[in-house]
Parts: sequence; structure tokens; C-alpha cells
Amino acid sequence: MSVKPLSDRVLVKPLTESETTKAGILIPDTVEKEKPEKGEVIAVGPGKLLDNGQRAPFTVKVGDKVVFKKYSPDEIKESGQTLLILEESDILAIIS
Repeated sequence: MSVKPLSDRVLVKPLTESETTKAGILIPDTVEKEKPEKGEVIAVGPGKLLDNGQRAPFTVKVGDKVVFKKYSPDEIKESGQTLLILEESDILAIIS
């Protein structure tokens, strides 16, 4: 099965990261955090359909690393991998 987002949806592979405190204590990514999440864009839809019949261009592209709202994405499983589908407006920033 291949996943192709529709409209202004973006398919994101979540990036997991662990943090280490100054004392060297490793805080795993499983600890609940009230921070935005990070991920890599792996597919984008055709764009939002505007009133004039044209499609709005995307700001993000495949391969971009992004920060998005924690509770906005819908989670799916594809080939044993967790992927997230979210609207482009839920993406807060592109990480360079």
C-alpha cells in the first residue's frame, strides 16, 4: 500500500530524539513532552483548491525537516512504520 496525501495534507515521518541533561542523564523520547514535534516530509498532496480553481503552492517539499503541532497529526501505520498526516497549516517551521 502506498500513501498519497490529498488536498493540502502532508505525510511526515516522525523524528525521534533523546535529550541529555548537563549532568549526563539521558531522557528518552518516550517521556511526555508538551513541545511541538519534529519530522521529515515524505509526501505532499496536490495543494489546497482555491476559489478560482487553482491549487495553492506548498511551502514545504519532500525531504524538509519540519516542526509541527503535537496534537494535530493523524497517525497511520504503513509497512510497520508509523507515519503522520497533517495539514500544511499545522506545520510551524522548517528546520535548516
